[in-house]
Amino acid sequence: MQALINGEVNLWTIIVWTVLAFPLALLGGALAGIKLAGKDLGIKLAAMVGALFGPVAAVPGVLLALLALALG
Repeated sequence: MQALINGEVNLWTIIVWTVLAFPLALLGGALAGIKLAGKDLGIKLAAMVGALFGPVAAVPGVLLALLALALG
């Protein structure tokens, strides 16, 4: 836990941030799907599609950011 506070990047911090990023990406994708296509597709379908595509960008983005922090 101290590694998270100090900003050190190790296996523990990678696992924690990836596990935190996944549900937040699901939620963000669902909300974005509802906002963008809720009227056209229906709220439930738009939320499901948004939640499907939300982690596609967020999780690799978190992993790339952690890689950049580890190298820098």
